[in-house]
Amino acid sequence: MKSTSLSLIAGAVALAAVTGFAAVTAPDGGGTTTAKAATRLPVERSSLLCPAPGLSDLAETEYTSFTPAAKSDGAAEPAGTAELLSSAVKGVATDTAKDKDKKTGKTDPDKPVVLLKEPGKPATAEVSGADAPALVGTATGRLAPGWAAQQTTTVEAGDSRGLLGVGCTVPDTDFWFPAASTAKSREDYVHLTNPDDTAAVADIELYGPEGPLKSEVGEDITVPARSGIRVLISTLTNKAEDDVTVHVTTRSGRVGAVVRTADDRSGSDWLAASTEPAGTLVLPGIPADATSVRLVAFAPGEDDADLTVKLLGKTGAISPAGNEELHVKSQMTAGVDLKALTRGEPGSLLLTPADDGKATPVVAALRVVRGKGDKQEVGYIPATGPVGAQATAADNRAKGSVLSLTAPGAAGTVKVTASAGSKGGTPVSKTYKVAAGTTLAVVPPVPAGLKGTYALTVETQSGGPVHAARTLTVPMNGIPMFTVQTLPDDRGTVEVPAAEQDLSVLDD
Repeated sequence: MKSTSLSLIAGAVALAAVTGFAAVTAPDGGGTTTAKAATRLPVERSSLLCPAPGLSDLAETEYTSFTPAAKSDGAAEPAGTAELLSSAVKGVATDTAKDKDKKTGKTDPDKPVVLLKEPGKPATAEVSGADAPALVGTATGRLAPGWAAQQTTTVEAGDSRGLLGVGCTVPDTDFWFPAASTAKSREDYVHLTNPDDTAAVADIELYGPEGPLKSEVGEDITVPARSGIRVLISTLTNKAEDDVTVHVTTRSGRVGAVVRTADDRSGSDWLAASTEPAGTLVLPGIPADATSVRLVAFAPGEDDADLTVKLLGKTGAISPAGNEELHVKSQMTAGVDLKALTRGEPGSLLLTPADDGKATPVVAALRVVRGKGDKQEVGYIPATGPVGAQATAADNRAKGSVLSLTAPGAAGTVKVTASAGSKGGTPVSKTYKVAAGTTLAVVPPVPAGLKGTYALTVETQSGGPVHAARTLTVPMNGIPMFTVQTLPDDRGTVEVPAAEQDLSVLDD
């Protein structure tokens, strides 16, 4: 047999290993092979990145790592690991002088900050102060499918006061952040974390109400290998704008990206990326007692967008008085205050094309404030995709969690499972049906005999798509400190095409 034939056979075997299916048979001399349907298989490797939580010596941060327990099919589960490791955190030329003077804490890069040993039970860790680094994480084997991690930081006082929560992000090359700001009352940072062994190069573009905010400083930003950096947004432009859309892309490599916001009056929180640009967007989980809700949207394409704005509440959809529609000009950020939006009821925002025949892609996020006067606290809700097969909120406490479920189209049914506690407790599950065009806000189930923290996993059972968000509230000093995390599909499975080898290509 020729060497070329041997190479082709080796390639076919390698392809079979990747796709998970192979039928090695000699050609029968004729006929057409019928393609088999693709199957969904659990992923075998997952990556997550957690931004550096610092900038305050008063910061107390808790990490929670969790993988849902898999449904057993009788087969032996593959071994696996899931660990979050420290990375170096470095300032860049655009950081403030006070930030430059802070020293990065030294940690053992080979010792996991959080080590998850088994599915179905969260693992936690705590760090204190301003020097905690970004974390780079990898899960393999049975711990990879659905792996989720959250970092929750409490800062009792100062400019960074607040409860700051963020789900650790999957590395990517493109991120949109509406609802950032360069206003004098704000101090917003873009945090970039590189999981790989080679440097990544990123660009940060800013768009205000009148279009792009030009700046050469935001180009060619190097993110060193397995490291994190932070960039103060206001140093990228000389314009102070209340509403700014941040666009992060990479020229080489990939990063995890998230924006940390801080406001003089309403405190601080993380702003996660909006789902990718789309004509219809869902922003779930507006708290019933919100005192201020601001919608920020951006149209990245060449066309303007005209959107219908609806609040999906307990009994159905309503249009905010005076803000039934929103016009978003191309390449310009649009912001609007939705006054008295919730009227004491929880809800979710639905944005749809005003013209049924023209669905212009947009990105969007909500800036939500609870409390009044000097007792205000801020949180952010980016547009998000549906729960899909499964989604998880990793960090929940015995009290303070509210789960918002919304079905923008047809009614949908989901199963919600409260995991075992990190220090003890028995899992429990409950099924919820969400009526079409409504939002159902519930206090989720709590594990029996809970000790420590626990995770919530939402699984679609039937009906139309359901979007979800979890609000965690930790009152402190009379302030309703809170944070909201949306729950898109965790992509714990991947579609694998069926493959059948045709050895007739080896015939001479």
